[in-house]
Amino acid sequence: MGITKTSLYSVEQNELATVAKCFSHPARVAIIQHLLKTDSCINSHLVDEIGLAQATISQHLKELKSIGIIQGTIEGVSMSYCINPQRWSEIQSLFSHLFSQFSDNPSSCC
Repeated sequence: MGITKTSLYSVEQNELATVAKCFSHPARVAIIQHLLKTDSCINSHLVDEIGLAQATISQHLKELKSIGIIQGTIEGVSMSYCINPQRWSEIQSLFSHLFSQFSDNPSSCC
């Protein structure tokens, strides 16, 4: 498979694609939903909640951290995660801007 020519696209398009890719796995969506519900979470609790192996959860957390949507703090030997409110707002704005571009005008569709 060829390399994506990201230079052909705007910064916003590349950012949306990166975030959408991170959201594309149901385990990551479940992790985000759990963090939103609990307002923070210790990594080992996610294993019980999501039902995946610790290593798998850690890999998904790494992907979520890579886009900045979650942040973590060390508490003894445990890692506690929560939603990064600033990044959450930025991502929400990205998708809101995209979805707001749709004009619900049936006559303009084929």
